[in-house]
Amino acid sequence: MKRLRIAFTIATFTAAIVAHADEVKLSNVHLCCGACVKGVEKVAAKVSGASVAIDKDAGTVVISSGNKAALQQTVDALVTAGYFGKSSDSSIKVATNTGAKDGKVQSLKVEGVHLCCGKCVTAVQSALGKVAGVKANTVEKNAKTFEVTGDFSSKAVFDALNEAGLTGKVAK
Repeated sequence: MKRLRIAFTIATFTAAIVAHADEVKLSNVHLCCGACVKGVEKVAAKVSGASVAIDKDAGTVVISSGNKAALQQTVDALVTAGYFGKSSDSSIKVATNTGAKDGKVQSLKVEGVHLCCGKCVTAVQSALGKVAGVKANTVEKNAKTFEVTGDFSSKAVFDALNEAGLTGKVAK
């Protein structure tokens, strides 16, 4: 009987913790392959108290935690790793500090974009192809940086990357 009460108490306590867990769903995240998924898992594992559920086909990442601070830390870590998505919770911001300036540029060096495979490269090239004035780029698999050239808005480059579920920043 004592064991039954202990088991019931533990189950009740666990249910209470789960009931108070917070979560945020990021949608439209670029997850084209298993390496993208593993990249998200690796980044999230570095945040204490957070876990992720990833749906590669839907392009979603659900982050769960017992507190909102860990949710925000995980989102921030994903952005730093080059991923981007739309938050289901208005209090959890998917903020990018790209360093892009107003006005047109002829050349832009970009860093921090997730580029683990050929499909990632294709997604970036497709996004850049939608930016008015972009003429060329040097995007390659696993590149730490790449250059975009033409006569274009640097902010538009990052908006296009965000729309494709990716992000980065102006390289120094």
